[in-house]
Amino acid sequence: MTETPDLDLLREALSTSTLSHALKLIGDRWTMQILMGAFTGVQRFDDFQTRLNIPRRTLSERLKALVQMDMLRPRLYQERPERYAYHLTRKGMAIYEATLMTWDWEHRYGENRLALPTRLIHKTCGHAFLPQMTCEACKEPVTLRDLTLSLKPNPHLPHDSGEPMRTPKVTVGDGALSHLALRMDRWSLMIVSAAILGCRHFDQIAHVLRISPPLLSRRLAALVEAGLLSVEPDREDRRRRVYLLTPSSRALFPYIALLSTWASEHLFHEPSSIRPRHKACGKAFVPRATCGHCHQRLQAWDVTFEIGEAA
Repeated sequence: MTETPDLDLLREALSTSTLSHALKLIGDRWTMQILMGAFTGVQRFDDFQTRLNIPRRTLSERLKALVQMDMLRPRLYQERPERYAYHLTRKGMAIYEATLMTWDWEHRYGENRLALPTRLIHKTCGHAFLPQMTCEACKEPVTLRDLTLSLKPNPHLPHDSGEPMRTPKVTVGDGALSHLALRMDRWSLMIVSAAILGCRHFDQIAHVLRISPPLLSRRLAALVEAGLLSVEPDREDRRRRVYLLTPSSRALFPYIALLSTWASEHLFHEPSSIRPRHKACGKAFVPRATCGHCHQRLQAWDVTFEIGEAA
C-alpha cells in the first residue's frame, strides 16, 4: 500500500471484508479462549468455567452463540439435571489454523502463557514444532513483508451500518488477561489492519473504521502501552502523531490472515475485499498453517500438546 492510501476505498474494503464480519461474531477474548479450550480437550460447561475463570452468564452466552454459528455442537451427557458437553463441528475445527497463530503469538511475545499448551507435537513427523504461515501455492513461509495488498470491495457482503457497537472496556492495567483481551478485540485488530494497509494518523483510522474518537483514543492508548503500536511526532507536521506497527503487531498478521481466510471459506463463502499476493511466486496468497519441522499443513487431530511450566 502507498503512504497516502485512498481512504474512501480503504473504508469500503474494510467494511465489506470477511475479517470485519468475522470479528463481529467472534472478535472478543472470551470466544477465542473457549475455542482454544475446546482444541485442548475442554468440553463441559463447568470445566470451561474453571479453566478460563469466565463469568457463568458470559460463558453461557458465548457457548450459545458458537452453537448458533455451528462451531460447537452440544451433546447431552446427563439428564437430571440436564448437562451438555460441547464438541467442535467441522466449521469449528476449521478455525484451528488461526487459533494456532494465537498460541504462536503468545509463545513469542506473551508475558503469561495462561492455560495454553507449552509445547506442540506434530504426530505426522513426531517432532515438537512452531507453526508457520505458508503460501498455499508455493509452500514457502510468508511474512507481511513478502506480500503486496490490493483492495476490491465485495458487493455481496453488507457494509457496516456505521452505528456504534457495544464494546468492552479494554485497558492493559490488569496484566495478561487484559493483554489477551486487547489482541482478540475486534476494534484493536481492525486498527492494526488499518495500519497494515497504510493508515498512520488518528483521523485516517477514524475515517476508515468509522470509530468514535473517544473509543479510538482509548484503543490507541492501550495498543501503544501494550507495545502493539508505537507513536511518534509526524516529521512533516509536528502537531500530528504517527502510529506505527511494531514487531508484535506485525506478528498478529498470520492470525488476521488465517482468520480472514477461514471466514471466506467456511463462514461467508465469499472472497475477502483485501487481496494479498505473494511477491515471490506471483500468485494470489492463500495462507495455511504448517509444521515448522516437516512443513506439512496442520490439522487439529494431528497435533498433540503438553501443558505445564514453560521451559
